[in-house]
Amino acid sequence: MPYTTLITPTDLEPQLAHRRWIVVDCRFALDRPEHGRQEYERGHIPGAVYAHLNEDLSGPIVSGKTGRHPLPDVAAAAQTFARLGIGNDLQVVAYDDAGGAIAARLWWMLRWLGHDHVAVLDGGWQRWRDEGRPTRDGIETRAKATFTPRPRPELIADVEEVSQVRQDPNYLVIDSRSRERYEGRHEPIDPVAGRIPGAHSAPLTDNLDASGCFLPAEQLATRFQNLLGDVPPGHAIFYCGSGVSAGQNLLALAHAGLGEGRLYVGSWSEWIIDPDRPIEWS
Repeated sequence: MPYTTLITPTDLEPQLAHRRWIVVDCRFALDRPEHGRQEYERGHIPGAVYAHLNEDLSGPIVSGKTGRHPLPDVAAAAQTFARLGIGNDLQVVAYDDAGGAIAARLWWMLRWLGHDHVAVLDGGWQRWRDEGRPTRDGIETRAKATFTPRPRPELIADVEEVSQVRQDPNYLVIDSRSRERYEGRHEPIDPVAGRIPGAHSAPLTDNLDASGCFLPAEQLATRFQNLLGDVPPGHAIFYCGSGVSAGQNLLALAHAGLGEGRLYVGSWSEWIIDPDRPIEWS
């Protein structure tokens, strides 16, 4: 059975020896860019390769034009996936230690490029470790694979579209950051506080229970149905600070069985580049 949203440690562990499965460690800390790689080398799920958010899952930043984590172009992303060992016919499992906020970037990128057999480890590294499952240190690699991209541009919204639809009742722009950042009361990362006018708040942390695992699909469905109302998921555009952690909301939406929303990749860090774009706070 292919896994396309979440997978438990119990379901993953028996597959670690299967070459048609690949596990990718996505741990990363914004304030310490090498921390995730260092933690991976200290201990990771056996067989896992490491994907670095800045180096592998983002394209080059263009000053004054892009947000903090722009997408790589299609060719570059495909080359990265091939180098990591992600082949067209493999089941991919991504994990992190941040409630899926980083691993969902890999999940979303693979789906963007037409690879649907990708899941995020529910509960992440902490759950794997706390359950006493096997770990390994050092650096691991896989043989280079063949990855053929099949881009799905409909999963992306750009800044022009967000500007056009943010007050359209047939669309919903959804802010995935904390309530404090949404309200402009606290901005620890970007130079301007606030939100895109008209955006609705849906903090990604609300998808998780107290242990850091995702809520049951039924509860997630209720959450997003209440948020969306009559707006179809394909008209829901999610953003965050830099287009990374909003993927966790998109993952939760898909796991709830409601379909696929869209990602504003540039997110808040791109929106605020142009001083003529309006901002709102409360």
